[in-house]
Amino acid sequence: MANCDAAELTPAKTTTALAAAESHPYAFHVSGPRNVTSPNWRDLINSSWKDGNYKRTVMACFIQAVYLLELDRQENRSNKENALAPKWWIPFKYKLVQTLIDERDGSIFGAILEWDRSAAMADLVLIRPSGAPRAVLALRGTLLKSPTIRRDIEDDLRFLAWESLKGSVRFNVALEALKSVAESYGSNNVCVAGHSLGAGFALQVGKALAKEGIYVETHLFNPPSVSVAMSLRNIGEKAEFAWKRIKSMIPSGSETTENSSNIEEEKSYGVTGLKSWVSNLNRLKNPGVGIGKWVPHLYVNNSDYICCSYTEKSDQVEKSNEGKENVNTTNGRAVAAAAAAKLFVMSKGKQKFLEAHGLEQWWSDDLQLQLALHDSKLISRQLKSLYTISAPQSNTGKS
Repeated sequence: MANCDAAELTPAKTTTALAAAESHPYAFHVSGPRNVTSPNWRDLINSSWKDGNYKRTVMACFIQAVYLLELDRQENRSNKENALAPKWWIPFKYKLVQTLIDERDGSIFGAILEWDRSAAMADLVLIRPSGAPRAVLALRGTLLKSPTIRRDIEDDLRFLAWESLKGSVRFNVALEALKSVAESYGSNNVCVAGHSLGAGFALQVGKALAKEGIYVETHLFNPPSVSVAMSLRNIGEKAEFAWKRIKSMIPSGSETTENSSNIEEEKSYGVTGLKSWVSNLNRLKNPGVGIGKWVPHLYVNNSDYICCSYTEKSDQVEKSNEGKENVNTTNGRAVAAAAAAKLFVMSKGKQKFLEAHGLEQWWSDDLQLQLALHDSKLISRQLKSLYTISAPQSNTGKS
């Protein structure tokens, strides 16, 4: 009897669900990009994927799809007809092959999307356009809904306290998933993208693989930059600088002793410095080191206090090197931002936080984006460990 009632109500419910999906504010045709076309046969001649704006837009759409996968789960939109998420990857000829689940609450925090050859062939796209990845790992950020807010905030606080997400369940799941698709398709054919908290995971997962010599294209939207650990480090740096200034003003007890000490120190520094310089020079000549091979793309908004610290200029590189690529200081400790990462800054005047931190801004038609030509202090600090890799694996690239 219950089954009969359900069967009788199904058509009406389906119609209502479809109408709700069509008018939903997160429906692709309502809030998605306006001027982005689906791949077609013309992409075989001139691929849209070679356009950085197109790639940024698609990556942002894939991340939005992950947010909606979780919202579809929470709101019981399981049918293909009324689910919101698929509409955000289908137009670009991709398909869902795996969802990443947080075992703590069962929520979806990531997804792997692959090039859908069958869908592409149906539109006469016989081969994958140049620049289009075989697979994309997309990671969402914090979702302020009751089923997910606890674990999302837990990871937010983890980053706030330690500037690291490696202790999270999601880090290990994302790392294994990305490593798996990189091994299957070749790292040159894989991308990872994330927004907000998801960008924090994408950065640290991408960095972990880069240390192993696996370089995956990385797109980070509004990545978190504020943490207690970073604040304490900045305070320590300022205190050290102040102490050196005070120490330099204190008169010396014995000028002779100081001079002789300085001479010995200079001799020691000369030998040690030369060895360090030669070592760094050899490291630069070694193509396996990875400097410039892993270049994450960061998209930040000056009005977003969560990610705006990335725009702070580095004090480690001389001003004469600003805007130049692959520039190293003589001691080999600092690398120009162009060699470490590409930092795209949104400057649209003063904005409210929710607007400045929102994902939808990255596919808007009136986007005003500039490539930063200065070195980011935070990027240099976060990627510094990559420049001391001793024996990385070789990069892989499968057709």
